[in-house]
Amino acid sequence: MRQRTDAELRPSAGGATRTPRKRQPPAARRFLVTLGLWLAACWGIIGALLAPVLPGGWLTVVGAVALTTLPVALLVRERREERYPGRFFRLVVLRPFWYTQLLLPLAAAAGLLGALAGLPFGVGGDMGRIALGLMTAIFAVVMSFGWAGSRQLVVKRFIATWPELPQGLEGMRIAQISDTHIGPHTSKAHLARVAAAVRNANADLITVTGDLVDDHAADVDAYAAALGRLDAPLGVFVVPGNHDVYAGWPAVRARLEELPVTVLVNSAVLLRRGGDHFAVVGTGDPAGRRGGKKENAAPDVPAALASVPPGMFVIALAHNPALWPELAKRGVALTLSGHTHWGQFALPSLGWSLASPFLEHAMGVYREGRSLLYIHPGTNFWGIPFRLGTPPEVAVITLQQAPSPTMRRA
Repeated sequence: MRQRTDAELRPSAGGATRTPRKRQPPAARRFLVTLGLWLAACWGIIGALLAPVLPGGWLTVVGAVALTTLPVALLVRERREERYPGRFFRLVVLRPFWYTQLLLPLAAAAGLLGALAGLPFGVGGDMGRIALGLMTAIFAVVMSFGWAGSRQLVVKRFIATWPELPQGLEGMRIAQISDTHIGPHTSKAHLARVAAAVRNANADLITVTGDLVDDHAADVDAYAAALGRLDAPLGVFVVPGNHDVYAGWPAVRARLEELPVTVLVNSAVLLRRGGDHFAVVGTGDPAGRRGGKKENAAPDVPAALASVPPGMFVIALAHNPALWPELAKRGVALTLSGHTHWGQFALPSLGWSLASPFLEHAMGVYREGRSLLYIHPGTNFWGIPFRLGTPPEVAVITLQQAPSPTMRRA
């Protein structure tokens, strides 16, 4: 078992761990300045509309600004002192902060447009306040539905086919979870449903395609408590996602390797089923490039496939679907990805998600020649509990022989 370092074990106020303070990097300072200007613009519009009718006027507005902006200062302190944010901090401080930051530009824009519309009629203030209030009500309703959607776990069953599928792999089941983003604040009831769904799938192979944790290496402990004991006859395989890299991949990997899982980073494992061999390959993640060799998590597709014999059937795990084209060119039969969350807002019947305008491969199934890609929508959420049209998912993929490469709902 891995030994914890003194820095990891040293307590501080509030039960957090801390290490010596570091200077704020220039990028962080630029972010804080930009955030300050953004908040000033939004609150300036909202304050101009609400101050005339609020008890205390601008003093009340300034108090609201201070209350909703305080988490920024607390978050900066946590980052600078490398404290580990616990459940209370994430739920009571960070989550309301993110809700507020989402609402602010919407409310400010609605208020401004309402005021401009009412200005010619001498009712700019009244119309602005009505529009602001209406937008706030709509926001609350949408967020409520999004919260409910984030708890509606679904199990989707697929059949993936190839003419050249080895006979021994006929009927093999793969359970895929992805983007769990687990931390101490994650709903234990939701994670228990995920674990039960994976076990009930009776899969031959379990895959976890990245973003296991919610930005901190110590979050692996919460992952381990909830999902760390999943098992399957052919094993449980894990690859890093960008958030696992942000959390500090060397530390995340060390903790993951204490669990009964196989961590794949630009490497492959050869397995056997029914007398036939196949390979499970795992890549690194593009986010790993920022840390260079130190992170050792940057993708290297040639290295990942180097130990795979020519012509062998390959299942690749690549958190970011941007890696699929190179995998497809090298003959990988099935690539399982995640990362996009389908934008956490999707219209599956139209093949559209909030991620679609920004990504070439954003959601669902893609085919290139004999290579298939499945982009998993995620088994949890990131940021705030919000999912509409794309509920958390456990995917169960059954492999079969058929005349052409396809992947469809069972």
